[in-house]
Amino acid sequence: MLRSVRSLLGRKDLSKGSPDMPEEPGDIDCPKPDVATYVVGDIHGRADLLELLLSLIDAHIGGTATSDPHLVFVGDYIDHGPDSAETLARLRELTRDFASSVVCLMGNHERMMLDFLADPATRGPRWLREGGAATLWSFRIDAEPILASGRPEDFREAARRLEGAMPEGLRDWLAGLPLSWRSGNLWAVHAGADPAHPMDAQSSRVLLWGHPEFEAVPRADGSWIAYGHTEMERPVYEDGRIALDTGAWRTGRLTACALRPDGQHDFLQT
Repeated sequence: MLRSVRSLLGRKDLSKGSPDMPEEPGDIDCPKPDVATYVVGDIHGRADLLELLLSLIDAHIGGTATSDPHLVFVGDYIDHGPDSAETLARLRELTRDFASSVVCLMGNHERMMLDFLADPATRGPRWLREGGAATLWSFRIDAEPILASGRPEDFREAARRLEGAMPEGLRDWLAGLPLSWRSGNLWAVHAGADPAHPMDAQSSRVLLWGHPEFEAVPRADGSWIAYGHTEMERPVYEDGRIALDTGAWRTGRLTACALRPDGQHDFLQT
């Protein structure tokens, strides 16, 4: 498997996206990040697809002579698929080796895992039913007896075992993941945003779980939002929204969008 993103090597001093919005009205009809940006949809425990997509991104960077690229993951790295532990290790490695150019956002599934660790008896049943059982299995913990018994002490024991199986610092890394990222008029979040509020005034719940009007009401501030969370048959690029969750864990299609400062974009997909 590809163990490095070759086109990012040697680019450890990449500048972060500017917080300033474009000033010209004509600049808001398409996403124009300050730097070339690759935004990746929900992985859900498919480490194999992550490696394949990294190779596609690497080839795209080379083929388009892209300079100073950023790589942004929109969350939901765990659950459902078979390789949550490996996926987390790989993403943590990327953010360590390319700290100035690779960003991992928090998804609602990472939030559920953290909530389980903090309050296993209360939060455990829901998380395990919504894909967490696969994550426990990736850390060599069998969730079936826990779900079958339903006893609070079994969920607490599972949380202790998970904590012990996680590499040192992983829980803190997960807890410190940001909820949004911005470059130019492009934002990346996990689930969406409330169109009635500025992007810098969104609640964490909306960013992690979405908003009922997000896909129905276009924003009026010129922001484009790349996001995952809601499974789509194919990626969507319209009305200020770039939907990237194509159900990789069950379809085998992990999707990224390559966005350039000149407003051009390409979709990449396994």
